Amino acid sequence: MSLPKFAKIRQKFQVESLNDITGTISEQFNHVKADEKIGPDMEIAITVGSRGIANIPLIVKSVADEIKKRGATPFIIPAMGSHGGATAAGQIEVLDGLGVTEESTGCEIRSSMEVVEVGKTSAGIPVYVDKHAYHADGIIVMGRVKPHTDFKKDIESGILKMASIGMGKHKQALALHTYGIRGIRDMMPEVGKVAIGNSNTLFGIAIVENAHEETAIIEAIHPDEIENRERALLKRAFALMPSLPVDEMDILVVDEIGKNYSGTGMDTNIIGRIRVLGVEEPEKPSVKYVIASNLSEASHGNALGIGLSDLTTKRLFDKIDLKTMNENVVTSTFLDRAKIPIVLDSDREALKAALRATWGVPAQDARIVRIPNTLHIGELFVSEVIFNELKDKENIEVLEGLHEMKFDADGYFPSM
Repeated sequence: MSLPKFAKIRQKFQVESLNDITGTISEQFNHVKADEKIGPDMEIAITVGSRGIANIPLIVKSVADEIKKRGATPFIIPAMGSHGGATAAGQIEVLDGLGVTEESTGCEIRSSMEVVEVGKTSAGIPVYVDKHAYHADGIIVMGRVKPHTDFKKDIESGILKMASIGMGKHKQALALHTYGIRGIRDMMPEVGKVAIGNSNTLFGIAIVENAHEETAIIEAIHPDEIENRERALLKRAFALMPSLPVDEMDILVVDEIGKNYSGTGMDTNIIGRIRVLGVEEPEKPSVKYVIASNLSEASHGNALGIGLSDLTTKRLFDKIDLKTMNENVVTSTFLDRAKIPIVLDSDREALKAALRATWGVPAQDARIVRIPNTLHIGELFVSEVIFNELKDKENIEVLEGLHEMKFDADGYFPSM
Protein backbone atom coordinates (compact mmCIF):
# COMPACT_ATOMS: atom_id res chain seq x y z
CA MET A 1 0.00 0.00 0.00
CA SER A 2 1.38 3.41 -0.96
CA LEU A 3 1.19 6.07 1.72
CA PRO A 4 0.35 9.76 1.24
CA LYS A 5 3.06 12.37 1.62
CA PHE A 6 3.39 14.45 4.78
CA ALA A 7 4.25 18.10 5.39
CA LYS A 8 5.15 19.67 8.72
CA ILE A 9 3.39 22.89 9.64
CA ARG A 10 3.12 25.27 12.57
CA GLN A 11 -0.13 26.86 13.68
CA LYS A 12 0.15 30.48 14.79
CA PHE A 13 -2.20 31.27 17.66
CA GLN A 14 -2.99 34.69 19.03
CA VAL A 15 -1.93 34.41 22.66
CA GLU A 16 -1.44 36.28 25.89
CA SER A 17 1.20 35.12 28.34
CA LEU A 18 2.87 36.06 31.60
CA ASN A 19 6.48 37.18 31.43
CA ASP A 20 7.08 37.36 35.19
CA ILE A 21 5.49 34.42 37.01
CA THR A 22 7.25 35.04 40.32
CA GLY A 23 6.35 38.73 40.29
CA THR A 24 2.72 37.98 39.40
CA ILE A 25 2.38 35.54 42.29
CA SER A 26 3.84 38.12 44.65
CA GLU A 27 1.28 40.68 43.44
CA GLN A 28 -1.54 38.17 43.84
CA PHE A 29 -0.52 37.38 47.43
CA ASN A 30 -0.81 41.09 48.14
CA HIS A 31 -4.16 41.20 46.33
CA VAL A 32 -5.70 38.68 48.75
CA LYS A 33 -3.97 40.32 51.74
CA ALA A 34 -1.90 37.25 52.51
CA ASP A 35 -0.07 39.14 55.29
CA GLU A 36 -3.29 39.06 57.29
CA LYS A 37 -3.74 35.30 56.76
CA ILE A 38 -0.22 33.86 56.92
CA GLY A 39 2.11 34.43 59.86
CA PRO A 40 5.14 33.03 61.65
CA ASP A 41 5.20 29.36 62.68
CA MET A 42 2.12 28.48 60.59
CA GLU A 43 2.15 25.40 58.33
CA ILE A 44 0.50 26.02 54.97
CA ALA A 45 -0.56 23.25 52.54
CA ILE A 46 -0.36 23.82 48.80
CA THR A 47 -2.40 21.52 46.54
CA VAL A 48 -0.65 20.19 43.43
CA GLY A 49 -2.49 17.98 40.95
CA SER A 50 -1.44 15.39 38.40
CA ARG A 51 -1.78 17.50 35.24
CA GLY A 52 1.03 18.66 32.99
CA ILE A 53 0.79 22.38 33.74
CA ALA A 54 3.31 24.74 32.19
CA ASN A 55 5.89 26.11 34.65
CA ILE A 56 4.34 24.15 37.52
CA PRO A 57 7.62 23.66 39.47
CA LEU A 58 8.31 27.41 39.27
CA ILE A 59 4.73 28.29 40.19
CA VAL A 60 4.79 26.01 43.24
CA LYS A 61 8.22 27.30 44.31
CA SER A 62 7.06 30.91 43.94
CA VAL A 63 3.97 30.23 46.06
CA ALA A 64 6.14 28.46 48.66
CA ASP A 65 8.60 31.37 48.72
CA GLU A 66 5.77 33.84 49.37
CA ILE A 67 4.67 31.70 52.31
CA LYS A 68 8.25 31.60 53.65
CA LYS A 69 8.53 35.41 53.37
CA ARG A 70 5.77 35.62 55.95
CA GLY A 71 7.58 33.32 58.37
CA ALA A 72 5.44 30.24 57.71
CA THR A 73 6.36 26.74 56.51
CA PRO A 74 4.87 25.56 53.20
CA PHE A 75 4.33 21.95 52.24
CA ILE A 76 2.82 20.22 49.21
CA ILE A 77 -0.05 17.76 49.23
CA PRO A 78 -0.67 15.67 46.09
CA ALA A 79 -4.29 16.49 45.19
CA MET A 80 -5.20 13.99 42.51
CA GLY A 81 -8.00 11.65 43.52
CA SER A 82 -7.11 8.09 42.55
CA HIS A 83 -4.17 8.89 40.28
CA GLY A 84 -0.80 7.34 40.99
CA GLY A 85 -2.45 3.98 41.56
CA ALA A 86 -4.36 5.48 44.52
CA THR A 87 -1.26 5.15 46.71
CA ALA A 88 0.74 7.76 48.61
CA ALA A 89 4.00 6.64 46.99
CA GLY A 90 2.41 6.56 43.55
CA GLN A 91 1.20 10.13 43.88
CA ILE A 92 4.71 11.32 44.78
CA GLU A 93 5.91 9.56 41.62
CA VAL A 94 3.32 11.46 39.58
CA LEU A 95 4.57 14.77 41.01
CA ASP A 96 8.15 13.76 40.30
CA GLY A 97 7.21 13.12 36.67
CA LEU A 98 5.95 16.71 36.50
CA GLY A 99 9.18 18.07 37.94
CA VAL A 100 7.55 18.87 41.28
CA THR A 101 10.00 17.63 43.90
CA GLU A 102 11.17 18.80 47.30
CA GLU A 103 14.38 19.95 45.65
CA SER A 104 12.71 21.93 42.83
CA THR A 105 10.14 23.63 45.06
CA GLY A 106 12.04 24.00 48.31
CA CYS A 107 9.32 22.50 50.45
CA GLU A 108 8.30 19.13 51.86
CA ILE A 109 5.82 16.82 50.15
CA ARG A 110 3.38 15.14 52.55
CA SER A 111 1.57 12.39 50.70
CA SER A 112 -1.19 10.32 52.24
CA MET A 113 -4.43 8.73 51.12
CA GLU A 114 -5.97 9.31 54.55
CA VAL A 115 -8.77 11.87 54.73
CA VAL A 116 -10.98 13.61 57.27
CA GLU A 117 -14.73 13.90 56.74
CA VAL A 118 -15.61 17.60 57.05
CA GLY A 119 -19.30 17.66 56.16
CA LYS A 120 -21.99 16.59 53.73
CA THR A 121 -23.63 18.15 50.69
CA SER A 122 -27.34 18.92 50.42
CA ALA A 123 -27.71 15.51 48.73
CA GLY A 124 -25.99 13.78 51.62
CA ILE A 125 -22.66 13.11 49.89
CA PRO A 126 -19.83 12.97 52.46
CA VAL A 127 -17.06 15.51 51.87
CA TYR A 128 -13.44 14.62 52.61
CA VAL A 129 -10.20 16.59 52.93
CA ASP A 130 -6.65 15.22 52.92
CA LYS A 131 -5.58 14.73 56.55
CA HIS A 132 -2.36 16.74 56.21
CA ALA A 133 -4.23 19.65 54.63
CA TYR A 134 -7.01 19.50 57.20
CA HIS A 135 -4.60 19.71 60.14
CA ALA A 136 -2.54 22.51 58.55
CA ASP A 137 -2.90 26.10 59.70
CA GLY A 138 -3.98 27.06 56.21
CA ILE A 139 -4.59 25.64 52.73
CA ILE A 140 -3.96 27.23 49.35
CA VAL A 141 -6.07 25.39 46.79
CA MET A 142 -4.21 25.72 43.52
CA GLY A 143 -5.17 24.32 40.12
CA ARG A 144 -5.59 25.02 36.45
CA VAL A 145 -8.93 26.24 35.13
CA LYS A 146 -9.71 24.62 31.78
CA PRO A 147 -12.45 22.87 29.80
CA HIS A 148 -13.20 19.43 31.23
CA THR A 149 -12.68 16.30 29.17
CA ASP A 150 -15.89 14.57 30.37
CA PHE A 151 -18.64 17.18 30.20
CA LYS A 152 -19.63 20.78 29.42
CA LYS A 153 -20.96 23.17 32.08
CA ASP A 154 -20.25 26.60 33.58
CA ILE A 155 -17.81 25.08 36.11
CA GLU A 156 -15.53 22.33 34.85
CA SER A 157 -11.87 21.73 35.75
CA GLY A 158 -10.56 24.23 38.27
CA ILE A 159 -10.34 25.20 41.91
CA LEU A 160 -13.59 23.56 42.99
CA LYS A 161 -12.59 20.28 41.35
CA MET A 162 -9.21 20.47 43.06
CA ALA A 163 -10.93 21.13 46.41
CA SER A 164 -13.27 18.17 45.93
CA ILE A 165 -11.78 15.23 44.02
CA GLY A 166 -8.23 16.54 44.47
CA MET A 167 -8.11 17.18 48.22
CA GLY A 168 -10.64 14.42 48.90
CA LYS A 169 -8.30 11.84 47.40
CA HIS A 170 -9.45 8.36 46.36
CA LYS A 171 -12.31 8.31 48.85
CA GLN A 172 -13.91 11.47 47.41
CA ALA A 173 -13.33 10.27 43.86
CA LEU A 174 -15.20 7.07 44.67
CA ALA A 175 -18.04 8.95 46.38
CA LEU A 176 -18.60 11.23 43.38
CA HIS A 177 -17.90 8.83 40.54
CA THR A 178 -20.45 6.40 42.00
CA TYR A 179 -23.04 8.76 40.47
CA GLY A 180 -21.39 8.62 37.03
CA ILE A 181 -21.33 11.81 35.02
CA ARG A 182 -23.83 13.47 37.41
CA GLY A 183 -21.31 13.11 40.21
CA ILE A 184 -18.55 15.15 38.63
CA ARG A 185 -20.70 17.46 36.50
CA ASP A 186 -23.55 18.36 38.86
CA MET A 187 -22.41 17.41 42.37
CA MET A 188 -18.69 18.18 42.32
CA PRO A 189 -18.95 22.00 42.66
CA GLU A 190 -20.96 21.75 45.89
CA VAL A 191 -18.51 19.20 47.29
CA GLY A 192 -15.70 21.67 46.56
CA LYS A 193 -17.57 24.50 48.27
CA VAL A 194 -18.22 22.38 51.38
CA ALA A 195 -14.55 21.33 51.49
CA ILE A 196 -13.39 24.94 51.25
CA GLY A 197 -15.97 26.21 53.73
CA ASN A 198 -15.20 23.52 56.33
CA SER A 199 -11.41 23.67 56.21
CA ASN A 200 -8.69 26.25 56.78
CA THR A 201 -8.65 27.30 53.12
CA LEU A 202 -7.00 30.72 52.90
CA PHE A 203 -7.56 31.33 49.18
CA GLY A 204 -7.42 29.68 45.78
CA ILE A 205 -4.86 30.17 43.03
CA ALA A 206 -6.20 29.72 39.50
CA ILE A 207 -3.92 29.08 36.54
CA VAL A 208 -5.04 29.54 32.93
CA GLU A 209 -2.93 28.62 29.91
CA ASN A 210 -2.92 29.92 26.35
CA ALA A 211 -2.98 28.03 23.06
CA HIS A 212 0.79 27.49 23.21
CA GLU A 213 0.47 25.83 26.64
CA GLU A 214 2.12 28.85 28.24
CA THR A 215 1.02 30.44 31.50
CA ALA A 216 -1.47 33.19 30.62
CA ILE A 217 -3.20 34.00 33.91
CA ILE A 218 -2.40 33.42 37.58
CA GLU A 219 -5.02 34.75 39.96
CA ALA A 220 -5.39 34.45 43.72
CA ILE A 221 -9.04 34.35 44.76
CA HIS A 222 -10.76 34.83 48.12
CA PRO A 223 -12.70 31.69 49.16
CA ASP A 224 -16.12 33.32 48.84
CA GLU A 225 -15.31 34.53 45.32
CA ILE A 226 -13.97 31.25 43.90
CA GLU A 227 -17.22 30.03 42.33
CA ASN A 228 -17.95 33.23 40.38
CA ARG A 229 -14.35 33.86 39.34
CA GLU A 230 -13.98 30.27 38.17
CA ARG A 231 -16.94 30.71 35.82
CA ALA A 232 -15.35 33.81 34.31
CA LEU A 233 -11.90 32.24 34.03
CA LEU A 234 -13.36 29.16 32.32
CA LYS A 235 -14.68 31.44 29.58
CA ARG A 236 -11.19 32.90 29.18
CA ALA A 237 -9.74 29.39 29.03
CA PHE A 238 -12.16 28.42 26.25
CA ALA A 239 -11.21 31.54 24.30
CA LEU A 240 -7.49 30.75 24.64
CA MET A 241 -7.80 27.05 23.90
CA PRO A 242 -6.03 25.66 20.79
CA SER A 243 -7.60 23.35 18.22
CA LEU A 244 -6.55 21.24 15.27
CA PRO A 245 -6.45 23.18 11.98
CA VAL A 246 -9.13 21.03 10.32
CA ASP A 247 -12.41 19.52 11.52
CA GLU A 248 -12.62 16.50 9.21
CA MET A 249 -9.98 13.76 9.36
CA ASP A 250 -9.77 10.16 8.23
CA ILE A 251 -6.92 9.38 10.64
CA LEU A 252 -5.41 11.17 13.62
CA VAL A 253 -2.06 9.83 14.85
CA VAL A 254 -1.22 10.78 18.45
CA ASP A 255 2.45 10.07 19.13
CA GLU A 256 2.02 9.92 22.92
CA ILE A 257 -0.91 9.64 25.25
CA GLY A 258 -0.55 10.15 28.99
CA LYS A 259 -1.85 11.59 32.23
CA ASN A 260 0.68 14.42 31.99
CA TYR A 261 -1.04 15.62 28.82
CA SER A 262 -4.64 15.18 29.92
CA GLY A 263 -6.55 13.49 32.71
CA THR A 264 -8.04 11.28 30.01
CA GLY A 265 -4.70 10.52 28.34
CA MET A 266 -5.89 12.43 25.28
CA ASP A 267 -7.80 15.69 25.60
CA THR A 268 -11.33 14.94 24.42
CA ASN A 269 -11.76 18.57 23.36
CA ILE A 270 -8.94 18.11 20.85
CA ILE A 271 -9.85 14.71 19.41
CA GLY A 272 -13.63 15.15 19.47
CA ARG A 273 -14.38 12.00 21.50
CA ILE A 274 -15.72 11.71 25.03
CA ARG A 275 -16.97 8.11 25.36
CA VAL A 276 -18.96 8.58 28.57
CA LEU A 277 -22.46 7.14 28.96
CA GLY A 278 -25.07 9.89 28.92
CA VAL A 279 -22.77 12.51 27.38
CA GLU A 280 -23.33 13.56 23.78
CA GLU A 281 -20.33 13.26 21.49
CA PRO A 282 -18.99 16.53 20.01
CA GLU A 283 -19.96 17.37 16.43
CA LYS A 284 -16.39 18.38 15.65
CA PRO A 285 -13.67 17.60 15.12
CA SER A 286 -14.73 14.42 13.32
CA VAL A 287 -12.10 11.67 13.15
CA LYS A 288 -12.76 8.25 11.64
CA TYR A 289 -9.78 6.52 13.28
CA VAL A 290 -7.44 7.54 16.11
CA ILE A 291 -4.06 5.82 16.43
CA ALA A 292 -2.36 5.98 19.84
CA SER A 293 1.32 5.31 19.22
CA ASN A 294 3.09 5.49 22.58
CA LEU A 295 2.60 6.05 26.32
CA SER A 296 4.48 8.79 28.17
CA GLU A 297 7.00 7.80 30.82
CA ALA A 298 5.38 10.30 33.21
CA SER A 299 2.19 8.19 33.17
CA HIS A 300 3.94 5.31 34.95
CA GLY A 301 1.98 2.71 32.98
CA ASN A 302 -1.43 4.37 33.36
CA ALA A 303 -2.78 4.21 29.81
CA LEU A 304 -6.22 5.58 30.68
CA GLY A 305 -7.56 7.06 27.46
CA ILE A 306 -6.36 4.20 25.30
CA GLY A 307 -10.05 3.38 24.79
CA LEU A 308 -10.52 6.70 22.97
CA SER A 309 -8.39 5.30 20.16
CA ASP A 310 -9.21 2.69 17.52
CA LEU A 311 -5.73 1.30 16.97
CA THR A 312 -2.54 1.21 19.01
CA THR A 313 0.94 -0.28 18.85
CA LYS A 314 2.70 -3.18 20.52
CA ARG A 315 5.12 -0.63 21.97
CA LEU A 316 2.35 1.16 23.86
CA PHE A 317 0.57 -2.05 24.85
CA ASP A 318 3.72 -3.44 26.46
CA LYS A 319 4.02 -0.35 28.68
CA ILE A 320 0.55 -0.63 30.22
CA ASP A 321 0.37 -1.23 33.97
CA LEU A 322 -3.09 -2.78 34.13
CA LYS A 323 -3.41 -2.46 37.90
CA THR A 324 -2.69 1.27 37.86
CA MET A 325 -4.88 1.95 34.83
CA ASN A 326 -7.76 -0.17 36.06
CA GLU A 327 -7.73 1.48 39.50
CA ASN A 328 -8.15 4.84 37.81
CA VAL A 329 -10.85 3.82 35.32
CA VAL A 330 -12.92 1.75 37.77
CA THR A 331 -12.86 4.68 40.19
CA SER A 332 -14.10 6.99 37.42
CA THR A 333 -16.72 4.43 36.22
CA PHE A 334 -16.04 5.53 32.60
CA LEU A 335 -14.99 2.03 31.57
CA ASP A 336 -14.82 2.62 27.81
CA ARG A 337 -11.70 4.71 28.26
CA ALA A 338 -9.57 1.74 29.27
CA LYS A 339 -10.73 -0.67 26.57
CA ILE A 340 -7.79 -1.98 24.57
CA PRO A 341 -8.11 -1.24 20.84
CA ILE A 342 -6.60 -3.24 17.97
CA VAL A 343 -2.87 -3.71 18.64
CA LEU A 344 -0.51 -3.52 15.66
CA ASP A 345 3.24 -4.12 15.44
CA SER A 346 4.19 -0.52 14.60
CA ASP A 347 3.00 2.90 13.48
CA ARG A 348 3.35 1.84 9.86
CA GLU A 349 1.15 -1.22 10.35
CA ALA A 350 -1.44 0.73 12.34
CA LEU A 351 -1.59 3.38 9.65
CA LYS A 352 -2.00 0.78 6.92
CA ALA A 353 -4.83 -0.89 8.83
CA ALA A 354 -6.62 2.43 9.30
CA LEU A 355 -6.19 3.31 5.61
CA ARG A 356 -7.58 -0.10 4.66
CA ALA A 357 -10.76 0.79 6.58
CA THR A 358 -11.39 4.26 5.13
CA TRP A 359 -13.96 2.74 2.74
CA GLY A 360 -13.26 3.98 -0.74
CA VAL A 361 -10.86 6.81 0.07
CA PRO A 362 -7.63 6.23 -1.92
CA ALA A 363 -4.60 6.23 0.38
CA GLN A 364 -3.11 9.23 -1.46
CA ASP A 365 -6.25 11.25 -0.74
CA ALA A 366 -6.58 10.32 2.94
CA ARG A 367 -6.92 13.17 5.41
CA ILE A 368 -4.27 12.41 8.03
CA VAL A 369 -2.99 14.53 10.91
CA ARG A 370 -0.14 13.57 13.21
CA ILE A 371 0.45 15.35 16.54
CA PRO A 372 3.00 14.75 19.33
CA ASN A 373 0.23 14.69 21.99
CA THR A 374 -3.03 16.52 22.61
CA LEU A 375 -1.39 19.18 24.78
CA HIS A 376 1.10 20.36 22.17
CA ILE A 377 -0.57 20.83 18.80
CA GLY A 378 1.22 23.92 17.53
CA GLU A 379 3.54 21.88 15.30
CA LEU A 380 2.09 18.90 13.45
CA PHE A 381 2.24 16.81 10.30
CA VAL A 382 -0.57 16.79 7.75
CA SER A 383 -1.15 14.71 4.65
CA GLU A 384 -1.06 16.21 1.16
CA VAL A 385 -4.80 16.89 0.81
CA ILE A 386 -4.91 18.83 4.07
CA PHE A 387 -1.61 20.59 3.34
CA ASN A 388 -2.99 21.97 0.09
CA GLU A 389 -5.97 23.37 1.99
CA LEU A 390 -3.84 25.06 4.65
CA LYS A 391 -0.52 26.09 3.11
CA ASP A 392 -1.59 29.57 2.03
CA LYS A 393 -3.43 30.55 5.21
CA GLU A 394 -2.01 33.42 7.26
CA ASN A 395 -1.93 31.47 10.51
CA ILE A 396 0.02 28.54 9.00
CA GLU A 397 3.80 28.37 8.67
CA VAL A 398 5.31 25.61 6.53
CA LEU A 399 8.22 24.00 8.35
CA GLU A 400 8.83 21.08 5.98
CA GLY A 401 7.38 20.70 2.50
CA LEU A 402 5.73 17.54 1.22
CA HIS A 403 7.87 14.43 1.58
CA GLU A 404 7.51 10.68 1.93
CA MET A 405 6.57 9.43 5.39
CA LYS A 406 9.61 8.46 7.43
CA PHE A 407 9.78 5.47 9.78
CA ASP A 408 12.61 4.03 11.87
CA ALA A 409 13.89 0.47 11.54
CA ASP A 410 11.02 -0.82 13.70
CA GLY A 411 8.32 0.94 11.69
CA TYR A 412 7.70 3.82 14.10
CA PHE A 413 7.58 7.52 13.29
CA PRO A 414 10.70 9.39 14.45
CA SER A 415 10.14 11.80 17.32
CA MET A 416 8.74 15.19 16.35
